[in-house]
Parts: sequence; C-alpha cells; structure tokens
Amino acid sequence: MLPVLFGYLAGSVPFAFLLARRAGIDVRVAGSGNVGAANVLRTTGAWRGLLVMALDVAKGAAAVIVVHLAAGGATVAALTGAAAIVGHMYPVWLRFHGGKGVAVAAGVFSVLSPIATGIAASLFLVTVWATRYVSLGSIAATVALPPVAWWAGAPRAVVAAAAGTGALILFRHRANIRRLRSGTERKMGARV
Repeated sequence: MLPVLFGYLAGSVPFAFLLARRAGIDVRVAGSGNVGAANVLRTTGAWRGLLVMALDVAKGAAAVIVVHLAAGGATVAALTGAAAIVGHMYPVWLRFHGGKGVAVAAGVFSVLSPIATGIAASLFLVTVWATRYVSLGSIAATVALPPVAWWAGAPRAVVAAAAGTGALILFRHRANIRRLRSGTERKMGARV
C-alpha cells in the first residue's frame, strides 16, 4: 500500500544521524548509540538536539497530513503514522539502526489525536521536570497515550496504532528500563 510505504520512507529520514555527522559525530557509536534527539543533545549540544527533535516531530506529522489530504480516512492515516514511527526506528538507510520513535510518535499523534497527545506530552514534561529522566518521561507518555486516545474518542484505528507503536517504543526502551531499575540511567543534561 503506497501510503504505508510513504510513511515508512518519511519516517526513515535520519535527521539525528545527518545533523550529528555535520558536527563530526556518528551517533550510532557515540553516547548511547541511539539515533535520536536525546543522544544528539548529549553528544553535540542543545541546539542540534532541539533541531533534531523538531524535525522528527515534523516528519511524523507531515507523513500523516499528506496522506490524510491525499487519501483521507482514519485507518489509512493511522497505518501511515505507524509506518513513519517504524521507519524512524528501523531506517533502511542506516541498516535498520534508528531511534526510539518518541518524537516521531508525538508528531503522528498530534495530528491523529491532538487532545490525547497534549495530555501525554504534559505527562512527559512533568515527569522529566520532576525526575530529570527523559526516558522515564517517554515511557510514561507512551503508556498513557492509548487509553487517553480512547477516552478522547479517537477512532479505533488510531487507538490501535497508539497501542502497537507504543509497544515497540517500550521495547526500544528496554535498556533504559533496566538502567532506571538499577539507578544507572543518565539524567537530562548529563554529557557523555
């Protein structure tokens, strides 16, 4: 299905890798080895990290908006958004070594279920502010999104996409979960 392929390819654009490489750093081997905004923030500084986060949110939102305008329908848009998140996590251009999908998911679901995404984003911010653990904020927002989307009246396909991609995001955070349990997880602002 073309919309799903488009979503995957849009999500697979590795902004973290490209912008960090301009600073002479390969994020696949530096820091946590994650190809995402948090690792770029730690390894290259705040402005690149924030730019990567904005671009990752934008690519998720753009994939859903383009397909929704072209094809319409919540199911196709939800499948496209899920494909964008998977594309970010497993980009063909980097031998399927990508990021954890949180920023892309924020972009996708800000279009598909804006109320639920706003609540999940607020939970992310409060958790990070209180604990200084970005990973814990990401996990909290990921777990909250599907039930909040259901409560907010999102279509079933959107709730299913939030649950399915949420499970993948949690899987990608398994090392963070182990470090949180052992007390060795890096706090926000800690440089590598």
